[in-house]
Amino acid sequence: MGTLYLVRHGQASFGAENYDQLSPRGREQAVRLGEYWRERGMTFDAVIRGSLSRHAQTLEGICQGMGIECEPLVTPALDEYDSAALIEAIHPGPRAPADTPERYRQHFRLLCDAIAQWMGGTITPRGMPNWSDFSGGVRGVLEQVRERHADHHVLLVSSGGPIATAIAEVLATPAEVMIALNMRIRNSAVSELSISPKRLMLQTFNTLPHLDSPEHAGWVTHA
Repeated sequence: MGTLYLVRHGQASFGAENYDQLSPRGREQAVRLGEYWRERGMTFDAVIRGSLSRHAQTLEGICQGMGIECEPLVTPALDEYDSAALIEAIHPGPRAPADTPERYRQHFRLLCDAIAQWMGGTITPRGMPNWSDFSGGVRGVLEQVRERHADHHVLLVSSGGPIATAIAEVLATPAEVMIALNMRIRNSAVSELSISPKRLMLQTFNTLPHLDSPEHAGWVTHA
């Protein structure tokens, strides 16, 4: 039986003009994860990532930490939804930046509401696929992994939305559970799915073994 390692990207640039870049801390998280795996002799038979810059930069950091060359399969099916388009669909017009704790919480309350409406088909955010196509793309990647890699270790680097969608799919949960899972996934966190020819099964969720030491206690981030 193989294992699919789902890794959320390292800390990105929340609040910046371009979110899709790792922060210096995000880079450190990715390299540290690679170092952790190298220390334990981990290898991967296949590597898959989304097409966003933060996915590429996270994988580069992991591979640097492991001391290996990575040749990933790149697929937009693992790209994150557009949070700005989602919020704009239910709250058009200018909004104050999320630069205080309360505004930060308000931003994510709006985002959760927008995701729920998108999933329910009541809004169509500009430039985004519908929920069925988004979740179907993630499902397709999972099916490919199950069919091709039942005895392999596979690394998949993506974002919180696709990872939460994958886990909700495996658990066959109500759609709204995906939102709760999504909001909990931390930067560079690892979730594991066991791979058999017939099914994928959840093994671990949202773990940070590479940051489990006093010196890395301040490296845990969520955005």
